[in-house]
Amino acid sequence: MTVRLAVRLTPRGGRDATEGWARDEKGQPYLKARVAAPPVEGAANAALEKMIAKALKVSRGSVRIAAGDQSRLKILEIDGIAQADLERVFGQSG
Repeated sequence: MTVRLAVRLTPRGGRDATEGWARDEKGQPYLKARVAAPPVEGAANAALEKMIAKALKVSRGSVRIAAGDQSRLKILEIDGIAQADLERVFGQSG
Protein backbone atom coordinates (compact mmCIF):
# COMPACT_ATOMS: atom_id res chain seq x y z
CA MET A 1 0.00 0.00 0.00
CA THR A 2 1.28 3.47 -0.89
CA VAL A 3 0.07 6.65 0.79
CA ARG A 4 0.54 10.18 -0.57
CA LEU A 5 1.43 12.99 1.82
CA ALA A 6 1.61 16.71 1.01
CA VAL A 7 4.39 18.50 2.90
CA ARG A 8 5.40 22.16 2.95
CA LEU A 9 9.12 22.15 3.65
CA THR A 10 11.19 24.94 5.19
CA PRO A 11 14.88 24.30 4.55
CA ARG A 12 17.52 25.83 6.86
CA GLY A 13 14.86 25.70 9.58
CA GLY A 14 17.38 25.22 12.39
CA ARG A 15 16.23 21.71 13.27
CA ASP A 16 14.45 18.71 11.79
CA ALA A 17 10.81 18.69 12.94
CA THR A 18 7.20 18.49 11.86
CA GLU A 19 4.94 21.30 13.01
CA GLY A 20 1.39 20.14 12.50
CA TRP A 21 -1.11 20.59 9.71
CA ALA A 22 -2.27 23.56 7.64
CA ARG A 23 -4.41 24.03 4.53
CA ASP A 24 -3.50 25.55 1.18
CA GLU A 25 -5.64 28.11 -0.68
CA LYS A 26 -7.75 25.27 -2.12
CA GLY A 27 -8.40 23.80 1.33
CA GLN A 28 -6.11 20.80 0.83
CA PRO A 29 -4.27 19.72 3.99
CA TYR A 30 -0.48 19.59 4.14
CA LEU A 31 2.02 18.77 6.86
CA LYS A 32 4.36 21.60 7.86
CA ALA A 33 7.98 20.47 8.23
CA ARG A 34 11.39 22.04 8.65
CA VAL A 35 14.89 20.66 8.25
CA ALA A 36 18.27 22.09 9.17
CA ALA A 37 19.75 21.17 5.77
CA PRO A 38 20.01 23.82 3.04
CA PRO A 39 18.13 23.48 -0.27
CA VAL A 40 21.36 22.66 -2.10
CA GLU A 41 21.94 19.53 -4.22
CA GLY A 42 18.90 17.79 -2.75
CA ALA A 43 20.14 17.98 0.86
CA ALA A 44 16.86 19.35 2.24
CA ASN A 45 14.80 16.78 0.30
CA ALA A 46 17.00 13.94 1.57
CA ALA A 47 16.68 15.21 5.15
CA LEU A 48 12.89 15.36 4.76
CA GLU A 49 12.70 11.79 3.44
CA LYS A 50 14.90 10.56 6.30
CA MET A 51 12.86 12.41 8.96
CA ILE A 52 9.50 11.14 7.66
CA ALA A 53 10.81 7.57 7.35
CA LYS A 54 12.12 7.64 10.92
CA ALA A 55 8.85 9.06 12.30
CA LEU A 56 6.81 6.38 10.51
CA LYS A 57 9.30 3.61 11.31
CA VAL A 58 9.75 2.59 7.66
CA SER A 59 12.92 2.28 5.61
CA ARG A 60 14.25 5.43 4.01
CA GLY A 61 13.76 3.81 0.61
CA SER A 62 10.02 3.62 1.32
CA VAL A 63 9.74 7.43 1.25
CA ARG A 64 10.22 9.36 -1.98
CA ILE A 65 9.32 12.74 -3.39
CA ALA A 66 6.78 12.17 -6.17
CA ALA A 67 6.22 15.83 -7.04
CA GLY A 68 7.56 19.24 -6.07
CA ASP A 69 11.23 18.34 -5.97
CA GLN A 70 12.21 22.00 -6.50
CA SER A 71 9.30 23.68 -4.69
CA ARG A 72 8.40 24.16 -1.04
CA LEU A 73 5.20 22.13 -1.38
CA LYS A 74 6.06 18.51 -2.04
CA ILE A 75 4.06 15.33 -2.53
CA LEU A 76 5.65 12.31 -0.86
CA GLU A 77 4.78 8.71 -1.63
CA ILE A 78 5.28 6.34 1.28
CA ASP A 79 5.21 2.57 0.81
CA GLY A 80 4.16 0.05 3.43
CA ILE A 81 1.83 2.18 5.57
CA ALA A 82 -1.86 3.08 5.69
CA GLN A 83 -3.54 6.48 6.07
CA ALA A 84 -4.26 5.56 9.70
CA ASP A 85 -0.50 5.32 10.33
CA LEU A 86 -0.05 8.93 9.15
CA GLU A 87 -2.80 10.10 11.48
CA ARG A 88 -1.37 8.12 14.40
CA VAL A 89 2.11 9.68 13.97
CA PHE A 90 1.29 13.21 12.77
CA GLY A 91 -2.28 13.70 14.07
CA GLN A 92 -5.47 14.40 12.17
CA SER A 93 -5.10 16.54 9.07
CA GLY A 94 -7.78 18.89 10.22
